[in-house]
Amino acid sequence: MARETLTPERMKPVAEALLFASDEPVPAARLAQLLGKGADAKTVRKLVDELNAEYAGQGRAFEVVEIAGGFQLLTRPEFKDWVAELHRHRRQDKLTPSAVETLAIVAYKQPIQRATVDDIRGVQTGPLLRSLLERGLIKVVGRQNVPGRPILYGTSRIFLQHFGLKSLKDLPRVAELAPP
Repeated sequence: MARETLTPERMKPVAEALLFASDEPVPAARLAQLLGKGADAKTVRKLVDELNAEYAGQGRAFEVVEIAGGFQLLTRPEFKDWVAELHRHRRQDKLTPSAVETLAIVAYKQPIQRATVDDIRGVQTGPLLRSLLERGLIKVVGRQNVPGRPILYGTSRIFLQHFGLKSLKDLPRVAELAPP
């Protein structure tokens, strides 16, 4: 079945349906492609702004958020306690302090090899890196061009989603993290 050619008025509800149906951020270029002729990234941003204005005006419990290189329909932060209660029974896979420390090293020093992470932490991090890989928070981004060609690690889109970041530029500066 062929899709209809969308009028500008019809694009907004279709964009809303696409965002509602997606369980991960949808890049503006992909939304524009799905909306068809006459849609581009600028159009998508305008539609998102209009949707958010409508949601805010109606006092809705959700909004479209730009996160991890795309747009996603998410619950507004002020409703987090109720949503957390709804999902309280779900098993929480919390990161251990050492996993968070390892993840922070990868995030701030990427691309980075395991030996460098080991040196910074002062302990072997192989199992931690493997766990972070399994969770999808980090990924292999290449190999260093030195003898042995060690694997280089970096963060993934899931990392950005998990921490609510648009991009790595949104990470706090290291100076902001140091105690006063």
